[in-house]
Amino acid sequence: MSDPPAADPLVPLLDDLRDESDELDRLVAGLADADWSLPTPAAGWTVAHQIAHLAWTDTASLLAVTDEAAFADVAGQALTAPHTFVDDGAADGAALPPADLLARWRAGRERLRQALRAAPPGARFPWYGPPMSGPSMVTARLMETWAHGQDVADALGARRAPTARLRHVAWIGVRARDYAYLVRGEQPPTAPFRVELTGIGGELWTYGPEDADQRVTGPALDFCLLVTQRAHRADLAVRAEGVDADRWLDIAQAFAGPAGPGRPARGA
Repeated sequence: MSDPPAADPLVPLLDDLRDESDELDRLVAGLADADWSLPTPAAGWTVAHQIAHLAWTDTASLLAVTDEAAFADVAGQALTAPHTFVDDGAADGAALPPADLLARWRAGRERLRQALRAAPPGARFPWYGPPMSGPSMVTARLMETWAHGQDVADALGARRAPTARLRHVAWIGVRARDYAYLVRGEQPPTAPFRVELTGIGGELWTYGPEDADQRVTGPALDFCLLVTQRAHRADLAVRAEGVDADRWLDIAQAFAGPAGPGRPARGA
């Protein structure tokens, strides 16, 4: 009897992305039209801008998966306006009536889900940073959905219970360490860091060699807020041991594109 086929690692990732998207969907689906115009912690962005950005990025991701030439055109446009193309994309969608914007986001994320499920195993897709595998793209979409969902929750005064899906956000934050330096024109450290995070159920999530000199420790939720730049490190319980690790906590970002401005410390 032959061994059963190996499980496709993309399927549980896609399920987690669906669940993360559905959680945010439930947060906005019942909003009055006026509430879509509420300001979020991202300067100049309303609730509508946050959802519009997710819809816009899903569309770009779909092009990357299904039409590399068309995505190259979109990426080329971004290069001509690296500091405004994200805001411009969000503004276009935010101008739609809320019901239309919500329908666009729902349809787009489902089309992307189906395209990723149909993609050949091992395929890599172009992106604004380095090319990504299917699992990496799904993880990036989940990270963005969680991060922009945090902005929406903050705008609405809602508290979201952290879930085990934060493991994906933490993973991409650790993986993006070197990118955070390079996008600022700095040379990344050559030695790996040790990252130890306290997970949602009290378990320990670890990354990097146990004997590394440079270390980062703290709650997983706080680390995820840090690397998605949804909170200032002064307001979080993430700690660094070592000069290089300390510098990383100042610049960490889990997303592609220019260096983010971050968020001011409370009371700043």
